[in-house]
Formats: sequence, C-alpha cells, structure tokens
Amino acid sequence: MLDKFLVALGEKTAERWMAVSVPALVFWLAGAAAWLWRYGLGAIDPVVAWLGAQTAVVQVGSLVVALLVVSASGVAVGALSGPLLRLLQGDSWPAWLKSWGAARHGERCAVLIEEWDALSDPVLGGTATPQQEVRFAELDRKLRRYPDSSAFLPTRVGNILRAAEHRAQPRYGLDTSTVWSHLWLLLPEPIQKGLARVRTALDDAVAMAIWGVLFVAFTPLAWWAAAVGLSCVVLAVTWLVPLRAEAFADLVEAAFDLYRAELYTQLRWPLPTDPDDERVQGARLTEYVLRGLTGSEPTFTSGTTDVTN
Repeated sequence: MLDKFLVALGEKTAERWMAVSVPALVFWLAGAAAWLWRYGLGAIDPVVAWLGAQTAVVQVGSLVVALLVVSASGVAVGALSGPLLRLLQGDSWPAWLKSWGAARHGERCAVLIEEWDALSDPVLGGTATPQQEVRFAELDRKLRRYPDSSAFLPTRVGNILRAAEHRAQPRYGLDTSTVWSHLWLLLPEPIQKGLARVRTALDDAVAMAIWGVLFVAFTPLAWWAAAVGLSCVVLAVTWLVPLRAEAFADLVEAAFDLYRAELYTQLRWPLPTDPDDERVQGARLTEYVLRGLTGSEPTFTSGTTDVTN
C-alpha cells in the first residue's frame, strides 16, 4: 500500500510540477526574446562562449540552476494565485469599495430579474416566440450566477463562486462551508479528480494574470512586452477566470445535487422525506456536523453504502 501511495504521490507531484513549470518556461523564453530584441542575436554569443569554455560539470550545473529558477518562479506564482483569486472575488476589498461594487451588481441583477419576470408569463404559458424563449434561457443562465441579494460581492468572479457556495442552503438546508469537507471524502475518486482538475485550471487562469503583470517588466527591453503582458491580464481577468470559475461552481453544485444523500447515510442520519423536510433536516445535519446535538432525536440508521466504486 505504501509503495502504491508513493507512486501516486510521485505522479501527482510530477503532474503539478509540469503544470507550474511550463508557463514559467514560456515566461522566461519570452523574456529572453525581449532581451534579444533589445540587444540583437549577437548578445547571446558571450554566453555561448562562456558555457563552451566550462567543464561538463559546470555546464550541467548551469542547466540545473536555470531549471531550478524556472521551477521556483512557477511555484512562487502558483503560491500567489490563491491570494489573487480572493482579491478577484472582492470579499477582502475595503468596505466602501466592496459596498459600491456589490450595489452595481445588484442593479444589474435587478434589471435581469425585471426582464425575466416580463418573459416568464409567455414562456411558461407556451405563447412565447422562439426569440423570447432563447432570451429567457439566457436570463436563467445569467441569474444563476448571482447569490441571494444579501450576499452580493463586488466582482463577477466573486458572485459566481458565492452563488455556488450558498445554493445548497436554500435548496437542501446544508451549509456548504460546514459540510463540504465531509462530502468531499464521500465523492467517488473520478469526481474528486474532476473537481481537483477544474480547480487547478481556475488557479492556472489566475496565474496567467500574474505572469502577464510580471511580463510588463520586460517593456524596457521590448516595447511589445507591455502589450503582451496587459493582454494576458485582461484576457485572464475578464474571460478565462470567470469561465473556469463557472465550471468549478457547476461541479460543486452537482456534487451536492447527486451525492448529498451519501452524507446522510454515512452519518447515519435518516433521509428526508420531501423537499420541505430536507431543508429542515439539512439544517439540523449542518448543526450536528458543526457543533453536535443532544437528545434522542433523530434515531440513527444502521445502513451504510460503499461510495468508492
């Protein structure tokens, strides 16, 4: 078992090393291109001559050092992805700025709700035109990315992730932040891997914005470095990060939709009998996980299921 664990750990480490090192390598190669743009191809001749005059040990050592620099920069940027993602969510913004941004998103959401209300009667009544049905579906999709009005955040990414985090409570009575770690342990391995893969893709999209900011530093060497760097930042922040946040949010919601019954079963909690009962039982189950309960209710069930297959 230990051998298998070490092999799996090595595979995961190698995969993640490649994930952080490839963007770092692209960054440094692009930086080298900016350097050559400024000083010409002949600027590399002294470096080649110096390496050619060294022993094989020094040459290999120089290559190792270069690879370590690339890897270290990739790890450093990866470590910054989490804090930057929290910044992009807007939850840690100054109160006045957070309130202003949340109000703006609230106004946009109100406009969408007003249009949705106007289209709901013809669409649900079967008298809508094809264009109205398409627009209604589009509004449904957009409104799904907003949390409850009391939980608005000042950014699109923040609202996407918060909507997913809060959706389980009004539907199922479950608090996501409280029971997520328990539910995660019950998910089948392919589902866990899929969630981890999508979350890593989200972090990589955030890292792209960081690499873009860093690449602007090469502007004194090449005028186009600023354009490339800022383009990466804009592309990541306005398109790629929200897109991958939506993918991650969808999987989190699907995990609750499909596997929340396993949470009840493994905690030996009676399954709810209907949607109203589920909201009550979900809230009690959340309290049980968070603080525990006293008394003789509920009566625990004895059955468990194998969720590993």
